[in-house]
Amino acid sequence: MADNRPIDLSVPSAARMYDWLLGGHFNYEADRLACEELLRYAPTTKALARNNRWFLERVVRALAEEHGIKQFVDFGSGLPTQNNVHQVAQAVHRDARVVYVDNDPVVLAHGRSILDSHDGNATIIEGDMTHPEAVFESAEFGRLIDLKERTAALFISVLHCVKDRDDPAGIVRRVVSRLKPGSFVVICHLVSDDVGLRDQVTDLMRKQTDDHWGRVREKWEVDRFFENLTLHRPGLVDVTDWRPDSDLRQHDRSVEWMDYGGMAEVPPRSARTDP
Repeated sequence: MADNRPIDLSVPSAARMYDWLLGGHFNYEADRLACEELLRYAPTTKALARNNRWFLERVVRALAEEHGIKQFVDFGSGLPTQNNVHQVAQAVHRDARVVYVDNDPVVLAHGRSILDSHDGNATIIEGDMTHPEAVFESAEFGRLIDLKERTAALFISVLHCVKDRDDPAGIVRRVVSRLKPGSFVVICHLVSDDVGLRDQVTDLMRKQTDDHWGRVREKWEVDRFFENLTLHRPGLVDVTDWRPDSDLRQHDRSVEWMDYGGMAEVPPRSARTDP
C-alpha cells in the first residue's frame, strides 16, 4: 500500500535526518533542527549513522561475494548516498538486481532521478513495508526480482520506525515466507539498555516526525525478529563489530545507543516452526 501523504518539508523525516547525520545534502531545515535536538540526547549519533552505513556496505559485499546473491530488496531504503546497495552488489556481479522500497516522497523523487540514468537493474518503488505483499506483487518489483531465486531482504535501521501495532516481527515473517530457502535477511535496529534514553528518543522522534516512528527497542525484542532463521557469524552484535574492515574506520562509535543486528539465512521449509 503506497503512502500518498503530500510533501510537507516542515515535518522532519527519519530518512532525511539520517542523510544529514551522514553529511548528505538531501535534507531541509526541519530535518537539521530535529537532528540537533536528537544530538542533545545522544551526542554520538553521527558515529552511529556512519557505522550503520559501513555495515550495509560490508554485509551486501559478503552476500554477493561469499553467497552469490544477485537479488536484493532494500525495505525503507532511505535517501541515496555513496556506495548504495546496487553499487556494492554490482561491483561483484555486474548483473545484480536491486529494488529499493520507500514511501517518503522526497526519497522517491531523488532516488528516481539518480536511478533513471542507471542500466535498468536497479529501481526504487513506492511501497509500505508494513504491507510487504503489495510490494511483492507490484509490476516493477516483478520486472527485476524473481522470488524463485535466492534473494536478500534488507531491513537496515528501519524497523524502529514501525509501531508495535504493525508488528515488526510479523513483517519479517511475512517477507521470509515469500523467500526461497537459501535466501538471506539482514536486520539492524536501534536499541539501548537505558530505559530513559529509549523513552526520550522515542518521544522526540514521534513528535518530530508527526508520529511516523515506532520506538527504540531492547536487544531481546530484536532477537525475536530472527526466529526460525539461521544466523551467520558473528551472530547478533553492535553492527560496528559485524566483521569490521581492517582499515579501522569504525574507530568512533556511539555510546548512548547502538544499531544491533546481523545476517541470517532462510532455512529449508521443513526446518521452520513458524505457523
